[in-house]
Amino acid sequence: MKKTFASIAIIILATFSLFCISGCDKKDNMPPKYVFLFIGDGMGVNQVAATNAYLSYKSGKIGGELLGFCQFPYSAFCTTYSNDNGTTCSSAAGTAIATGHKTNNNYLGVDSEGNDLESIACELKKQGYRIGIMSNVPINHATPASFYGHSGSRSDYYSITNDLTSSGFEFFAGSGFLDFYGKDGDLKASDELVKESGYAVAWGKEEFDSIKDTCSQVVLCQAYNKGKEPENYDIANIAPEGNMSLEETLAACMEFIGDAEPFFIMCEGGTIDWNCHANNTMATVTTVIDFDKAISRAYEFYLAHPDETLIVVTADHETGGLALGCNGRYASVDWESLENRWIADGYKMQYNKDELKEIYDNANVSWSSTGHTGSPVPVYAIGKGAEKFTGTMDNTQIKGKILGE
Repeated sequence: MKKTFASIAIIILATFSLFCISGCDKKDNMPPKYVFLFIGDGMGVNQVAATNAYLSYKSGKIGGELLGFCQFPYSAFCTTYSNDNGTTCSSAAGTAIATGHKTNNNYLGVDSEGNDLESIACELKKQGYRIGIMSNVPINHATPASFYGHSGSRSDYYSITNDLTSSGFEFFAGSGFLDFYGKDGDLKASDELVKESGYAVAWGKEEFDSIKDTCSQVVLCQAYNKGKEPENYDIANIAPEGNMSLEETLAACMEFIGDAEPFFIMCEGGTIDWNCHANNTMATVTTVIDFDKAISRAYEFYLAHPDETLIVVTADHETGGLALGCNGRYASVDWESLENRWIADGYKMQYNKDELKEIYDNANVSWSSTGHTGSPVPVYAIGKGAEKFTGTMDNTQIKGKILGE
């Protein structure tokens, strides 16, 4: 009889232990309560290296200064190829990051057969997370749209705006809406379309501050684009007064969403890519610094919630084939001449290809392309689950690592 009771006790103890272990594993594999995913569009390893070199120059050093996110404890390299090309476009890369699945270039939120894919934002929304999606380029552009839209063509902007309205996400922000009145300019204004679905639309910080306490869902756009197609991005010094920075936009999102409930925020630095397409070195560096300022705002939140927060910083692809050094010379980048000329020319440096080559050759900088490249991109992480972001990985693995799979 004693042996029987002893056997039963052992079985109960073993079952309880397995239950506890299983419960602990399940808890450890839960996604963080607060997730920030930052995507520097076009931001390859050398865009980061160039910015660090510029920061070092401003401190009177050859090197050693680092962007805030470069000091995160975990980092990795990430491959970016699409389903049908070694060099991805933003919608295919955004889809891979958002859904964990490769797709063809030009496809958005669908697989290579055209079937809808579920993004991490949609998945977490079902789990009770509040969702914020933002960029400093149009909100229906490729990267932000990858988290809520579905289309066989990334340029089907008006249809993608319709997808935004049906997402149920709490917060959106961007410079405005592409195809504001549809491709032919004969459809209902995009902001009216969004309002009809129950969203409030705020054009600029002043309007946002006046409505933020009276609505549950909002789309925040730059005031100077109200009622029209978004203007092409220009450097911050040229943008109209009152333009909200990416850091200010993120702060508005965090204020609106709050921290009472879990949240997922995707924040894109889209203007990095636009400046890399233009091979504009100083503007690229400036936009990476602005991107880092937004990440620093999230880092402040992390310091207050270190056991519940994950911050991941990456890129969808590299743009421009930026290199530090050229023509076989062992010479540092001449940041002084680059910066002085950039300022003298009104922060534009809009030259033809031959003029740009001469400027950059003299400054020991080179660009190999005005398009995307197939180079791997960096990943940086801090917080709960950040240790998963090491080594070499693929962009399709980002979603699973955030979710703790």
